[in-house]
Amino acid sequence: MKSIAVTILGGAAFLTIVGIAPAQTPSATIDSYLGAAKIAAGTDWAGTFLRLCIPPPPAAGPAATAGRGARTGPPAKETWYAEPAKVADNLYFLGTKIHSAWAITGSEGIIVIEALFDYAAQDEILGGLKKLGLDRTKVKYVILSHAHADHDGGAKLLQDEIAGVHLIYGAEDWEAIDKSANHAGGKPKHDTVGADGMKVSVGDASVQIVTMPGHTAGTLSFLFEVRDQGKPLRVAYVGGTAIPFNANAAYYDVYIASSKKMAKAAADYGATALITNHSEFDNAFFKAHSAASRKPDETNPFDVGKDGVARYFAVVQACGAAAKIRATGQ
Repeated sequence: MKSIAVTILGGAAFLTIVGIAPAQTPSATIDSYLGAAKIAAGTDWAGTFLRLCIPPPPAAGPAATAGRGARTGPPAKETWYAEPAKVADNLYFLGTKIHSAWAITGSEGIIVIEALFDYAAQDEILGGLKKLGLDRTKVKYVILSHAHADHDGGAKLLQDEIAGVHLIYGAEDWEAIDKSANHAGGKPKHDTVGADGMKVSVGDASVQIVTMPGHTAGTLSFLFEVRDQGKPLRVAYVGGTAIPFNANAAYYDVYIASSKKMAKAAADYGATALITNHSEFDNAFFKAHSAASRKPDETNPFDVGKDGVARYFAVVQACGAAAKIRATGQ
């Protein structure tokens, strides 16, 4: 695919396709934003485009509405369980087929990102660490991108099972947890607040936090460098991508502003890989196992280049702008 640079500025999408057409400024309509998003997505971010740009069909009657969001018990293990995988020299996949969790190893410990659903954390995270030959007692931090059950349901389990571990959430999400009466997976004890620019280190490996309100008020995203076949690989990790299609204008404004903030942070950092916490957005389940089984001279499948990282944020911003017009007419 030819290099594409896309920036969402104000009410218009400015899209330049190198070698194909000069820069153009389409009108601020749903169709123009969808067109810009589709081109920016290419084959790298097709799932992101479909999830953010295409509204789901309406619920089919009261029965569907009543069951939405409810879970009476864990789904069958074969529908979600995934083997862990070594993605880079010191980056490991601990996720399910649908939701992702990660371990970054350093000279002085391990950082785990995300805690999955409560039913998956024991097998995928604790069991995954063991299968990969990583010592759970060396996990110093568990960083949660946000307080939704599919990513933090196992937080209390990890807090209980790993002596001395520190849980990190954004301030607003800690507040929501503290106030909750029935937090999924059990309510973890209040611990460390992740602040903008904060660095969480385990010796020679660290994660820099970027606050990214939108998906939740306290969503955290991350920048970190790992080694891949002995070479540095810089990663932008987006902590919250999905959006509602019936929010108010202020919600979309905050969401898009946060995406622009993270896009700039990723570009300034020189990130060439982008990871999220849902395989539908970044194909992580398949990429992780492809990375683990590749030949020594093959590029890491998560490494999409600086342009690929920028295109992800262009998709998010254009789809967010289209959703805003649908929902508010603005």
